[in-house]
Amino acid sequence: MKRIFLAVLLAGALASCQSNQKNETSQAETSAVANNAADNGSAVPDKDAPVITWERETFDFGTIKQGEKVQHDFKFKNTGKTPLIISNASASCGCTVPEPPKEPIKPGAEGVIKVVFDSNGKEGMQDKGITITSNANPTMSVIRLVGEIKAN
Repeated sequence: MKRIFLAVLLAGALASCQSNQKNETSQAETSAVANNAADNGSAVPDKDAPVITWERETFDFGTIKQGEKVQHDFKFKNTGKTPLIISNASASCGCTVPEPPKEPIKPGAEGVIKVVFDSNGKEGMQDKGITITSNANPTMSVIRLVGEIKAN
């Protein structure tokens, strides 16, 4: 009888330890995920964060001949309360090259991202996205060049 009682007591204690260990692991994982989200910039920005307000988010260049280059200046304004810093501008392919401003854009000030698209080797309908990463709210925005390329 004593052996059965000891076995039940030991099994209960062992199960209790495993349950606590799982809870501690789960809490640690939750904390690590929250810390990674903050480190990756996916946390909600401050209410005073800059805001990019685009004059136009999509530019339709119409129909062009293969080999022509299209240039467009995407104009924007910082409608937030703090300086806007664009940390990266990357295109969906190497045929599209964005040039963001290097200096911070003060609240209320305007800026331009110059984009050049080279249609060499392209044909048909095109939709080129340029992802802008900044300290704005939201931290990422996408502008687009769209149009059609006719083969020579």
